[in-house]
Amino acid sequence: MKKLLFLAVILVLAGNFLVQEKGIAIPPLSLGISGADSPLENAYNNRQSNLQVQGEGVVTKMLPDDLAGSRHQKFILRLNTGQTLLISHNIDLAPRISGLSVGDTVEFYGEYEWNSKGGVIHWTHHDPNGHHVDGWLKHEGQTFR
Repeated sequence: MKKLLFLAVILVLAGNFLVQEKGIAIPPLSLGISGADSPLENAYNNRQSNLQVQGEGVVTKMLPDDLAGSRHQKFILRLNTGQTLLISHNIDLAPRISGLSVGDTVEFYGEYEWNSKGGVIHWTHHDPNGHHVDGWLKHEGQTFR
């Protein structure tokens, strides 16, 4: 038993060394719905809108920019729950996430609007008029607001 415990400790230490020294990414262990996704799942199930929410997901699809009126960068995220969200990021008020691609993780803070496909997150930028809560997107350690 002591030998197994010793071997487990060695394996954990070796894994930590590889992660820190070699930059090897190990995906986090997911044991179900994360706490951050629950409010979004509830909002979707209850058809709620106009909710300020925070979460993160993986980019599953890049969409063309919406150039009608205010310009928006658009992409689809999939949450840990399986729910999908359209991110509509105003690039007239905040910087575009350059280099974003399918498989990337993006954190968000913005306003949720219900739709039958999972919902939309917008207001992921500052409000120049100061009337709305400022939102943001985070990608690879950089914040876009």
